Amino acid sequence: MLATGQTTVGYWELPPSGVRLNGAKVEQEDGQMIRAACQGDAAAFGALVSKYQARLCTSLTHVCGSLDDAEDVAQEAFVQAYVKLRSFAGGSAFYTWLYRIAVNAAISKRRRRREQTSVESKREELGLEPLDDGERADERLLREERAAQVQRALSKLSDEHRTILVLREIDDCDYDEIAQILELPVGTVRSRLHRARLQLKEQLDAVLNDRVLGETTKRA
Repeated sequence: MLATGQTTVGYWELPPSGVRLNGAKVEQEDGQMIRAACQGDAAAFGALVSKYQARLCTSLTHVCGSLDDAEDVAQEAFVQAYVKLRSFAGGSAFYTWLYRIAVNAAISKRRRRREQTSVESKREELGLEPLDDGERADERLLREERAAQVQRALSKLSDEHRTILVLREIDDCDYDEIAQILELPVGTVRSRLHRARLQLKEQLDAVLNDRVLGETTKRA
C-alpha cells in the first residue's frame, strides 16, 4: 500500500506467473517496472518511457499531424500515466492503456486548437521513414510527396476516423486491440473503419485532383 496525503491506495501485484492480470497479457518486464514505479522507483517508470516513447511519438505524429505536437502529446500522456499508474489494473497491455491516454490527450489538444483559431497551419512533411542511402533523389522525392499527400488527406478527416485509420493501417492493431484502446465494441470498430477508409479515399482523390489542377494552371 502507498500513502498519498490522507488517502491510502493500493497498487496491483503481479501474480506468480507474472504474465496475466484480469485475464489480459502483460509483459513480465512491463509488470516488474510498473510495480517498481508504484513503489516509488522513478527510474523504473523512466525505463517504461524509454521503451515506448519512440513508438508512441511515431504513431501520434500521424494522429496529430506534426512531430512537435506528437512529442507534446506523448509527454502529456506519460505524465498522466505516471499519475494514474496505480489505477492500472492490467485489463490490457500497458502500451494499450498508455495509447488510450495519449489518443484522448491528442483529441483534446486538437479541439483546444480549433477553439483558438479557425484556420489550421500548414503541416510540413516530417520524413518519418529512415533514409535509404541507396535511394535515388527522384525516388525519395516521390516517396515524400506521396507521404505528404496521405498526411494532408488524413488531416481532413474527423478525429475519430483519423485515429482509427492510424491504429489499423499504420500501427497494425487488430480489431480487438483497437476496441480496447478506443473503448468501443468490435462491431463499431469495423463499421467506423469502413467509413474512415471511404472518407480517406475521397480526400486522397481531392488532394490528387488539386495537384493536377495546380500543375495545369502553371503550364497555362
